[in-house]
Amino acid sequence: MQRRPRPVPSACPAAASTEPPVPEIERIARGVYIPSDAPASDWDLVEAATRRSDATICLVSALAHHDLTDTIPDRLDVAIPRGARPPVTDAAIAWHRFDRSTFDVGRGTVSVGGTDTEIGLYSPERCIADAFRLRGLIGYETARDALKEWLRRGGRPTSLIEVAALLPRTRTPILHALEVLS
Repeated sequence: MQRRPRPVPSACPAAASTEPPVPEIERIARGVYIPSDAPASDWDLVEAATRRSDATICLVSALAHHDLTDTIPDRLDVAIPRGARPPVTDAAIAWHRFDRSTFDVGRGTVSVGGTDTEIGLYSPERCIADAFRLRGLIGYETARDALKEWLRRGGRPTSLIEVAALLPRTRTPILHALEVLS
């Protein structure tokens, strides 16, 4: 059995330039890679959307996205349906489990800047309702201040009450806050 001789790499620059350059890739998370020349983006959003197709920005992160709070979130709040397993991530993401029957109430999508990825985002009404519903977790002041800002911008209380009626433990605190603010 004869062995074939190995081809000798050419020293000619023209021969080397005929092959396309291998793109450099960069790891942004476990199992998530991007081209190194990709535009800047919020990689936590990209990771959340990549890990779970039903990931939805919620609570303080969603309020900040809608400019309804002055609080700067120290982590990304992401909702997934109850019963789903939260993915393991290295990013600063807090995974919250919301009831499957109300998970899609007020849910839309938004594109992540600099990528072709989309992630779910709750409407301002749903964000305020969740802030009152989970006021023990994020603070009553955050919920009240978001409601005041939303009303100042021309938000309709009837649309907020319609969303609140679909969520547990939400309608009464919102009605009380609307009464106090009126």
